[in-house]
Amino acid sequence: MVAGFCQSAWIRKQIRDAQREFDRLTGAGKPLPQDMDAAYDELWWVKRKMAREGLALLPPALALRKEAEDALAAALAAPSERIARKIITEVNVKIRDMMFKPPPGPPLGKKPYDVEEVVREWQRRRTAREA
Repeated sequence: MVAGFCQSAWIRKQIRDAQREFDRLTGAGKPLPQDMDAAYDELWWVKRKMAREGLALLPPALALRKEAEDALAAALAAPSERIARKIITEVNVKIRDMMFKPPPGPPLGKKPYDVEEVVREWQRRRTAREA
């Protein structure tokens, strides 16, 4: 009987130790992800990591198109004319590069911005905001 008692105490200790290890895992006490019943995807971990890091995987032309639109918005909201010009000039270099050396995938469908036109729009918006 004593041997059986020691063995069951040892088993209970092993279970408690294992439970402590599980309690220390990341996500302990949190609900399971909602996509548990989705079809299996071999790249699930890549997609989850990208979502967690705020990354997106787009073809180069689409990524640059998005970057150009964001650059235009940033230039129009820039605190100074110098910064607006810098933002547009930098994105224009990338647009020109892609126009002359297109990567595989869909076409860019963008042409470089007219820096002076963007600056005029920036000035118009700034004047309207100050009025």
